[in-house]
Amino acid sequence: MSDTEGVVKYTLDYRASALPDDADIDGLFHWFLRCRQRRLIGRDPERYDGYAYGNISVRAARGFVISATQSGGEPALAADRLAWVEDFDIAANRLRAGGPARPSSEAMTHGQVYRALPAVGAVIHVHSPLLWRLATRLGIPVTPPSAAYGTPAMATAVERLLRADTTPTGLFAMGGHEDGVVAYAATIDAAGRHLFTALDRAEALAG
Repeated sequence: MSDTEGVVKYTLDYRASALPDDADIDGLFHWFLRCRQRRLIGRDPERYDGYAYGNISVRAARGFVISATQSGGEPALAADRLAWVEDFDIAANRLRAGGPARPSSEAMTHGQVYRALPAVGAVIHVHSPLLWRLATRLGIPVTPPSAAYGTPAMATAVERLLRADTTPTGLFAMGGHEDGVVAYAATIDAAGRHLFTALDRAEALAG
């Protein structure tokens, strides 16, 4: 498997379909834009070999809806750039999806958050050099550096971290994924607030 940023590393069983009716995709559009405005989701030719970064998802009755691979570089998120992850198997490194587009490279990590924490309804994965660097000072737990992004090792590390976290902050940093930070909560609005509050604190610490 390639270690190149932005490359999907799991085996994908994809069939184009409609999105599930029960997912709050309006919240995805709103928070995608807000994260783009703060450069938490986007594309920068000077960062990550020019690949787009960041993705966002909400739980559905079955599985979850997530922004499509490489959609972070687009000025706004559209319905035809969403994927519906119906199921995944970490041990087999395989994911089954539908929807209008193929899912993000971090889809398995999102799925593991939903699987580990049934109360979680939304996940936002961003890239913030500042938050990532100050995670420990901010009390944000960090996955092991040996767990690379988009791999079964990362998904397993996320599960262990979440199950062991007795005082959850709604955030964790990805030690093996440069600048990667994940926010999660019962709703997309709550996840976004966790993220922006932590970023404000990090900016205050950095002076």
